[in-house]
Amino acid sequence: MPEQNFQNHTNRVPAFLALGLVLLATFIGSVVNLYLSIGDHQRVYSASLLLVLSGSVLVGMYLARVFALKAQDRAIRAEENLRHFVLTGRLLDSRLAVQQIIGLRFASDAEFPALAERAAAEGMAQKDIKAAVKTWRADFYRV
Repeated sequence: MPEQNFQNHTNRVPAFLALGLVLLATFIGSVVNLYLSIGDHQRVYSASLLLVLSGSVLVGMYLARVFALKAQDRAIRAEENLRHFVLTGRLLDSRLAVQQIIGLRFASDAEFPALAERAAAEGMAQKDIKAAVKTWRADFYRV
């Protein structure tokens, strides 16, 4: 695998993005279909069902993504808390938000404790934390 760094660490899944676009187009098409079916009592029922179904699938896809990321964020928080405890004998600062901890996971063991302390003290944003990492620790498992 290529070396990971701040510029190339984002992981995009083209099939997921394509599916999202297809579902969005289907939803828009079902809205248009329902609009054109108003007044035609034979088509309005099926058009409304298509709208509800496509909307439900679109929302379901969004929720599946959000729930998976939330579970992954919890795992990262636990892993980084354990790593900080192993390195320093203390848990992470309670002022650190989950997004900050997610940014800290890319820091090497040598710079992790100091960067965690700095992030808590300065209230650094996730992007700023990642940019401050000097020795990048790759994470190829995040989706």
